[in-house]
Amino acid sequence: MTDLRYPNAVVHFGVFFQGVNHSTIWSDPRSGSQMHHSTFTQLIRTAERGLFDAFFLGEGLRLREQRGRIHDLDVVGRPDALTELATLAGLTDRIGLVATQNTTYNDPADLARRLASLDVLSGGRAAWNVVTTDNAWTGANFRRGGYLDHADRYERAERFVNLARRVWDSWDGSEFAPVDSDDRFFDVEIAPTVPRSPQGHPVIFQAGDSPAGRDFAARSADVIFSAHGSDRHDALAFADDVRRRVVAAGRPEDDVLTFPGTQIVVADTEGEVEEKARWVLEQQVTPATALSLVGQVWGEDLSGHDPDGPLPAHDPVIADIDGTRGAARQGHDPRAIAREWRRVAEENEFSLRELVLHTSARRGFAGTASQLADELTLWVRSGASSGFNVTPFLVPSGLDDIVDQLVPALQERGAYPTAYVGTTLREHLGLRPPLTRCR
Repeated sequence: MTDLRYPNAVVHFGVFFQGVNHSTIWSDPRSGSQMHHSTFTQLIRTAERGLFDAFFLGEGLRLREQRGRIHDLDVVGRPDALTELATLAGLTDRIGLVATQNTTYNDPADLARRLASLDVLSGGRAAWNVVTTDNAWTGANFRRGGYLDHADRYERAERFVNLARRVWDSWDGSEFAPVDSDDRFFDVEIAPTVPRSPQGHPVIFQAGDSPAGRDFAARSADVIFSAHGSDRHDALAFADDVRRRVVAAGRPEDDVLTFPGTQIVVADTEGEVEEKARWVLEQQVTPATALSLVGQVWGEDLSGHDPDGPLPAHDPVIADIDGTRGAARQGHDPRAIAREWRRVAEENEFSLRELVLHTSARRGFAGTASQLADELTLWVRSGASSGFNVTPFLVPSGLDDIVDQLVPALQERGAYPTAYVGTTLREHLGLRPPLTRCR
């Protein structure tokens, strides 16, 4: 019998609007423009109707490219996250507003001010998803190239977050004290311009999955956004590892919540679930997308290859490849990947595209509302996660089935709120007030 460590836990939902990805079915007639304000408005209003805790915007400082050309197989283009969230703050009342912002190519005084402004103007609903980068591709926008050593990116990020927190805490509403920093990353004296919000200051999300990223989250984050959103045992191992690191950092075990990113497919019957899940996958992995994904491993342009034919007969190129299309082979031996893919394809008589569909098939959840409610309740009550950051496969209508069918099923089980518990994001998530009071 599964050990329910948290028998009264409830499911928390956020919605993740990525903007750049091939998991959003952008070619469907029901798909809205990824740049039009009405798309964001409809999606966030549906999420708030469903009592979602947060609306989570991805961010990119440069469009994805492939060999110097804008990549046209993904949804491309996304407005500045803080600008978009500021407009949405005035159209919503309770839902949290999470901005992904980079610590490598921002400066603490400016970003702390903009995040604090969103937090105050929204009544305490802002959050910051802290990300880093060390690639020269993004750095070219800033005339910095790949100037930050890979090993330094989390150290700079942690200094950045701590400095931002000191800025947020330096004005209690009646008086403030300037914040000084003099180290190898930041030599500044910052005077705050915005007082603390009703929730103290923005909630901190962090999305790193490496050991260094987990340690950073354990010391500095309120919520860790993970990639462990399909297999419960895998998610539980991740969550337990994070909890151990949180305790080692001198914090209570439950001080950092885990929100895996995931996809949810809901239908009325098991037969309809299978049919809908297959349709979603086939729309996500088009023939051209399959060639692009395999091309990342082979290190070459395979657009002239037949997606309904076999994998390339020759071995992948062993060389540095364009990193702007993702990290399919980052940290992995491409020839080892190719050998395994060939083995699977030969055993199952898969074409190239069928192989990609097969290797992509274990993403997220699919089921009836009742089945999914039981499964997601088990996740949060066993400690595998605190909630889920849902990427809708259709935008902006992709949350409708979740809000109209799954949320009521969870509520029937006492595993989902029936109203917002407060007015701030920190209250929605059940987080304690910020502990930092640095001057």
